[in-house]
Amino acid sequence: MVYLFLANGFEECEAITPLDILRRANVEVKTVGIGSNTITGSHNITINCDTVNKNLNLDKLEGIILPGGIPGTPNLEKDNTVQATIDYCNENGLLICAICAAPSILGHKGLLRGKKATCYPGFEPELLGAEIINEKVVSDNNIITACGAGAASDFGFKILGYLKDERTANDIKNAMKF
Repeated sequence: MVYLFLANGFEECEAITPLDILRRANVEVKTVGIGSNTITGSHNITINCDTVNKNLNLDKLEGIILPGGIPGTPNLEKDNTVQATIDYCNENGLLICAICAAPSILGHKGLLRGKKATCYPGFEPELLGAEIINEKVVSDNNIITACGAGAASDFGFKILGYLKDERTANDIKNAMKF
């Protein structure tokens, strides 16, 4: 199972596009609202989440997705459950995905030191110790980062390729006429 964390002010494309891609491939993804089941994105699109941050069970966790957006990213970063889940994923070698401004959360935790990563332009100084790669999506072992809303599909397909395999990712791409 993958947890997709949503905090008020999240960037809608960066959350919904990977969610859609993964669910098309039958990956179990649960949207997790920070503090509430109802979360509103940066463009006033409201999502009813599958669960809330206080109800998480990490037993079957395969990874997490952190969408960007302002103030979504700072709202994610200040949540203790998000921080603890990132730590759990890091300690257990599970998938950690962040897009747009959200890689800054990983940078602040020191998780990008010596790793290749990307982010929304201007957030590079927050990726402490990372080798910044000017690409839409960058994968380094169990960490996948992406640069913004325009990379949301590529981000979703990269996550799918990691969780399943490249053939499945390509099959979904073809089915979506991507």
